[in-house]
Amino acid sequence: MAKAKSTKKIAYDFDIIVIGTGPGGEGAAMNLTKAGKRVAVIEKHSQVGGGCTHWGTIPSKALRHSVSRLVEYNNNPLFNKTEKAATLTFENILRHTTKVIRDQVRLRGGFYSRNDVKVFHGCASFIDQHTLNIDYPDGSKEVVTAEKLVIATGSRPYRPADVDFNHSRIYDSDTILSLKHEPKSIIIYGAGVIGCEYASIFKGLGCKVDLINTRDRLLSFMDAEMTDSLSYHFWNSGIVIRHGEEYESIEGREDGVVLTLKSGKRMKADCLLFANGRTGNTDQLGIDKIGLNADSRGSLAVDKTYKTQINNISAVGDVIGYPSLASAAYDQGRIAADYMLNISTERQLIEDIPTGIYTIPEMSSVGKTEQELTAAKIPYEVGRASFKHLARAQIGASPVGSLKILFHCETKEILGIHCFGERSAEIVHIGQAIMQQKGDANTIEYFVHTTFNYPTMAEAYRVAALNGLNRLF
Repeated sequence: MAKAKSTKKIAYDFDIIVIGTGPGGEGAAMNLTKAGKRVAVIEKHSQVGGGCTHWGTIPSKALRHSVSRLVEYNNNPLFNKTEKAATLTFENILRHTTKVIRDQVRLRGGFYSRNDVKVFHGCASFIDQHTLNIDYPDGSKEVVTAEKLVIATGSRPYRPADVDFNHSRIYDSDTILSLKHEPKSIIIYGAGVIGCEYASIFKGLGCKVDLINTRDRLLSFMDAEMTDSLSYHFWNSGIVIRHGEEYESIEGREDGVVLTLKSGKRMKADCLLFANGRTGNTDQLGIDKIGLNADSRGSLAVDKTYKTQINNISAVGDVIGYPSLASAAYDQGRIAADYMLNISTERQLIEDIPTGIYTIPEMSSVGKTEQELTAAKIPYEVGRASFKHLARAQIGASPVGSLKILFHCETKEILGIHCFGERSAEIVHIGQAIMQQKGDANTIEYFVHTTFNYPTMAEAYRVAALNGLNRLF
């Protein structure tokens, strides 16, 4: 007689374990625990929040806020009554940043405790596809198991082997937060989002800034007119941008750093910030033990449900690469949780993900650029509003910038919103909300027929809409 198969269910410590407590890990953990699952998170650092809270998004934006207020103060004739400009040191503005980080950690830590999510503070590595080893800072170890796992370990700055990041004058976007001296000059290698944001910060503090761009234009994924505006603003403020350059060597000295470019140029500054790319945090997870592979930049491949090659293991956030945004990572975590709970079979990130670049001034966009529409042969028209003509911008002494609406010539459907100037990352969401509407609700005429508070920056939409419609014939 054949022996009956056992139907005994394996007893795991948890239903789901999430590795990482950044936006992606938090989004997944909260969604899963609200659904009644037994959830644990493993965070290798002593506090929750991940790189977003401690080294990336929150610190850089808090630094930027302090510096932008300093710039505003010095440029406003109401306050600037002396010949000597007000100054702040990097250490000064770090105090505000530290407080913001502390408040964010307290807030996010409360989410886990209130929702009975167990938090392990140690380094996780795979034993098998259901089992993790946790190495604690004191040298002790613990083994935990779960039916399913989510990898949300984020990313870290890319560090080429021939650059000495142990030198006291050479930094990446994580270690720059430990800057103790007051540089009079800085070289920023890499003119992506991080490089441009820190160029604004250090220029606002009065530093001489050399920005080295390995490509032929700044932020080429953004609308060209907006990035041209940023380039001009950088040039006008004294930032030197060198396009199409790559380093030959980076030499740390006692009194600074010497950068030699492949083009033969040499330059020296008090310090150097290397901000050229990021790497997924997969190298310490032992993924090879379970047959999981990462690409050359440490990123994991996932399907549309955020599952990896291993059926019970999902991955979200920066560790899977594009779009590498905190906002998208949080949504990815929640969407992945929906699939794990069998709540969804179709849910995906929205197609038009907004982008915010926190330079001084800000840039933000959602939807298609002019270059993309032209390449696709889509007939479009442009509506523009210059901030210098808006009463609210005049009142706030922030005339730099503009709003641009791209819309279809025939249907008048909104195709893209692009904004440069103070509060751009907020302003763009008004256009995004209308773009997400269905049918006739998603047309530029909405902004003509609605009533805006006056004076507001939102009024730029009405001005831009009228400008665009007047171009039609």
